[in-house]
Order: sequence, then C-alpha cells, then structure tokens
Amino acid sequence: MNKNMHPCGVLFFDKPKGWTSRQAVNHVIRLFAKPEQKNRKQRPKAGHTGTLDPLATGMLPILLGDATRFSELGLNAEKCYEVIFDLSFQTNTLDLEGEQTARFENVDVLPEQLLSVLKDFEGEKLQTPPSFSAIRVDGQRAHTLARQGQDVQLQARQIEIKSIELVSFVDNKVHLSVACSKGTYIRSLARDIGEKLGYGGCVTMLRRTSTGGWPQQMMVNLEELEEKKEACILPLQIWLRDLPAIMLKELDAKRFVQGQRLPMVSELPDQALSCVSFGSDVLGTAVYDAGKQVLQPARVLPSAQKELK
Repeated sequence: MNKNMHPCGVLFFDKPKGWTSRQAVNHVIRLFAKPEQKNRKQRPKAGHTGTLDPLATGMLPILLGDATRFSELGLNAEKCYEVIFDLSFQTNTLDLEGEQTARFENVDVLPEQLLSVLKDFEGEKLQTPPSFSAIRVDGQRAHTLARQGQDVQLQARQIEIKSIELVSFVDNKVHLSVACSKGTYIRSLARDIGEKLGYGGCVTMLRRTSTGGWPQQMMVNLEELEEKKEACILPLQIWLRDLPAIMLKELDAKRFVQGQRLPMVSELPDQALSCVSFGSDVLGTAVYDAGKQVLQPARVLPSAQKELK
C-alpha cells in the first residue's frame, strides 16, 4: 500500500506523570503531522485505549490511522497496575491532586490484618467509581461537575480483581500489584480497602504496567518517541495478535474490500472474528460462517479500499 499515507499502527507510550491521556494523544498527533497539514482534518488520526489519570504513569496504548478502529481491544482488555496509597489521610479526588477531606492519626494496622482484607477484594465485585472521573453524567464529565461543587452520585458497576499482591507496607503506605478487568478504578480500590480497615486510602503513586498482557518492555518514553518516532510504531497486525490470521490473494482481497462475502473452507470456529490481510497490510476483520462456509467482512479499512480499487 501507499507508504506516504498517514502512519497506521500502535505505540505503547509510557505516559509521563502530570499529563492527561488526551495531552499524550495530541502530542503524538503533532509529532506525526507534516508541516503542510495545517488543520485537524488533514492531520493523522490517533486515539488511546483507556484513560490514565494525570497522576498516573505507564502504559497508554495509542493507535494511529486506521488502527483507531480497533480501540475496543484495549478498552476491554485486562489491566495491571502498581499502586501506593496512604492510610493516614484521604482527599476528595482520592489522590494527591485533591483537597484533604480526612486525617487519621496513629494508624494501627497489622500486616496480617491487611492481607486478610486484601483477600476480600479478589474476584467479582460491585465498585463505585470516584466522583472525579471521566464518566459522563447527563452529557458532562463527572469530574467537571465535581469541580463545580455538585454532589456527583455514580452508579456502582461490576468489576473483577483478578489478583492483588501486597508488595510492601511501610509507614502507613500500602504498595500493591493489581491485575483487574476493564472499568476498574484503582483509586476506588484504595479508598475501599482503607475504609474497610477504618482509615483513609489516598493514592500517592499509580503506574499501569500492562494492558491486555503486553509487557512493560513494549513501552517507549517521551525521549525515545521524539528521537525515533517512526520506529516506535508497531504494525496493526501486532495489535490484532489475538485474532486468527487470514491471508488473501489479490483477487479475493479486492472482493473483500468491496464488502463481498468470500467462499472459504476453514477450520475456524463458527462466527470467529479474524484479521484479514493482503501481503503485509491489514485489510480489516471478518467473521467466518462455518455453516455456509463463507468469510463475511466485518470491518474494512478505508485505506485498503483506496489502494485496492
């Protein structure tokens, strides 16, 4: 395909502390925009796959170009975090960015007591998100309403803590390693653990170490990104690694991008979603109908349609 087109793929950005996720995406867009691309419509498309708090650092997958059409694979993925929270106080934001709302002197918690409480949080639970969060309430972000002084009441939601490991417990500070489902708020987890112990639970450090099983070694920091930006983008096939791969020849590839169903005998499970490619380029995704033995296009990339007319 035309290699002069906008970049397409994924980069695993190590988001710096203090940046919003939107700031990170905007920075990437500016890095890859060409001088002649003066308005937003001309610039590369980019989007992240799950908000990180400004206080947090760590893995923020950023998709570029047509890869943005597959953001749900990151949004729905399991996440892993390292978190430190302080039992001796609490704030309205549940982290260091907020105003202190409670102070607890002489915290008296034994390690065995903490370990027992942590076990209670493993598995599927209902969790109430923080009032200061990006959840929309009547069309507005909850954190916007909370900063205006409004009483924001959010519905509890089903989440799952896959594992929770105590790394250390020193000077009222609890350091945990957590693997969890999508939609889990680590600030809420710290709050709830602290409340069950009878104290606070203000997050002082939060780092996402993995999304969807991708290891920390995949991350690139700001310096690396600015020095060798092109090398930091991984092909879309890597982001779609968990989907079965189907390689088409040119004639079938042209039919596929036109939205036509392709007769195919395959051992794929019925209704299996697959990644469809031609050569080294992803054309889109498709669903296999085992009964009719046809491959039905599910999502065709616009860039593929342009190149395979």
